[in-house]
Amino acid sequence: MQNIIDVVQHKYQSQGLASHMPEFQVFFNDHASNDFNTLFASLPQRRSYFATRVPGSFHDRLFPESSLHFVHSSYALQWLSKLLEELLNKNSAAWNKGRVHYASAPDEVAQAYTDQFAKDITTFLDCRAKELVVGGLMVLIMPGIPNGIHRSSAPTGMIFDFLGLCLIDMAKEGLISEAQVNTFNLPVYVASPKEMTQLVETNGCFNIERMETTQPRARVDGISGQALTKHLRAGMEGIISKHFGTKIIDELFDRFSKKQQESFNLLESKYNVGTQLFMVLKRI
Repeated sequence: MQNIIDVVQHKYQSQGLASHMPEFQVFFNDHASNDFNTLFASLPQRRSYFATRVPGSFHDRLFPESSLHFVHSSYALQWLSKLLEELLNKNSAAWNKGRVHYASAPDEVAQAYTDQFAKDITTFLDCRAKELVVGGLMVLIMPGIPNGIHRSSAPTGMIFDFLGLCLIDMAKEGLISEAQVNTFNLPVYVASPKEMTQLVETNGCFNIERMETTQPRARVDGISGQALTKHLRAGMEGIISKHFGTKIIDELFDRFSKKQQESFNLLESKYNVGTQLFMVLKRI
């Protein structure tokens, strides 16, 4: 947020409008269960904006109509609001037995994920379209996959496959049950620029100012196997603990670390493609 404000202030100053500098209010949104006190304790005391918290799901309305000038979402839209029941139905072609994600699953499983992602993004765009003023901007950053790359070849897909294999191994050893694995699906979807373009154009409330896959700096500079494991654990430990319990967490990620190290060269080579989707949308 400070980077955004710095740019706006610089523009006013360069145009001789420093005396007309606006005041800034920043709204931080997360689920109500998030520890907002930790967030506020980390904010700099000398900051050039007013800070407010807004608890609630971004799949719903959060703000009054035409009340926002700029919206930024970073690594949040990949999380699905829910997963379709077909993934847990033994009689469904989309039953995702023995897997925790859609990356290497049959097309029916992948389609179930795709359908839910489309519903979620449609709702998100509809809500933000009401809240943004005309001309307002929305900058979105999320995991991405380049057009034409199969889902199983994406780095994210390989990582989730490794995680699933670790859980299957633990089930075979009796540390968890096979039924627990078969009823667990990571609610994460990795979209391509083509998919997002179609969803934005269907919504009809935004112009696409920029849409591209990029490479995060950490990926460019290289990422170690240990850092990758810590990164995954930070993002996934909560949802895994909720389903399997906390006792398996250390063992699970120790196994994941060893498994991804065995294939690290292959995994690292996959990061040569853009793994991050960057979008700038303008309210029309």
